[in-house]
Amino acid sequence: MEQTRHRLRSKLEVATELGTFLGDTRIRLLEAIDSHGSITHAAKAVPLSYKAAWDAIDAMNNLADHPLVIRSAGGRHGGGTLLTDYGRKVVALYRTLDAEYQAGLERLMESMNNDQAGDVLQFRQLLKRMSMKTSARNQFAGTVAGLREGDVDFEVRLRLGAGDELVAIITRGSAETLALRIGMEVNALVKSSSVLLLTDPNLKTSARNHLWGEVTRICDGPVNAEVTLDMPSGKTICAVITHASVGRLGLAIGQRACAVFKASDVLLYTYT
Repeated sequence: MEQTRHRLRSKLEVATELGTFLGDTRIRLLEAIDSHGSITHAAKAVPLSYKAAWDAIDAMNNLADHPLVIRSAGGRHGGGTLLTDYGRKVVALYRTLDAEYQAGLERLMESMNNDQAGDVLQFRQLLKRMSMKTSARNQFAGTVAGLREGDVDFEVRLRLGAGDELVAIITRGSAETLALRIGMEVNALVKSSSVLLLTDPNLKTSARNHLWGEVTRICDGPVNAEVTLDMPSGKTICAVITHASVGRLGLAIGQRACAVFKASDVLLYTYT
């Protein structure tokens, strides 16, 4: 009986020291934005929902050194969504790497097909375990700007850019495991349900993190609303609050608001 020939078909995910932020779907979204100049048309072309497309753009812009996508305002034909020069370079780099990646997989499988099938299955399991996904809506990449050691906890100040900073409180054990140091690049996760919004700059809270920005999207759901703020650094932060809170705060597109969350609600991680 002829031996079954195994083929490994996969899609490239690009990870840097800032974390995994590019994959086939997101690259096709960037390419569609470049072609259509509209997030609505680009989302349909991929296809993705309008909200999923914006979520992907926010995630990419938050993790990249420079924005990949920007909004254009005004003009005879209204605003649109544009791919930056940096975004085009990223797409070109991905496509080049993807071609080399697929060629490499073909060579690898040609070699592994000469071994036992069990080795191939183990390799597939390893690839699955290597990918990381999280349910946290807000993911940031930043640089450690300050460390303050306590008896039990560590206070970590993370610079996001353009004056935006967040503070995390973690245990000494966690700080030692991450081997944190000034200037080190670290990723931060914050659940959208942990983020509160305020509009009064004079209001004081006990929460360490206050990130001001402009309301750019309000997505209504059956009970709650998802509100997205654009910060001066070009990064975004999302909060899930009740409809009543949206009304009470008078939130509207273009309004300034502040995302507030406790330092203990920030999860830090790095890539080894």
